[in-house]
Amino acid sequence: MTNESGLSPLEYNVVVRMDPVETKTAGGLYLPETKKDRDEMSADEGTLVAVSPHAFTYAEWGDNPMPAVGDRVLFAQFDGRLWERGGVNYRILKDKSLIAVIDPAASLVAAA
Repeated sequence: MTNESGLSPLEYNVVVRMDPVETKTAGGLYLPETKKDRDEMSADEGTLVAVSPHAFTYAEWGDNPMPAVGDRVLFAQFDGRLWERGGVNYRILKDKSLIAVIDPAASLVAAA
């Protein structure tokens, strides 16, 4: 995966490409821009597109596998800085803001 964001994160930062936010309801009504902005800020899932060479290198990291470019990740809501390029939204975050790597092979189990 290439880094289409054009950002090279420094220090302990990572860049995440945000999932697109819905602009219409299921019924076809367009949502106000303020609702879209609020949804973008509260989003907590995306794809890792760039990682600083220093990210995930601290001693407390332990034996956990390091998230890699292309991984789907969860991160803290309202964290980091939003940045837009070419109509795509990115979020610049500290590496410790990542909460989990989403396993694409894990199946969803319906609640009984």
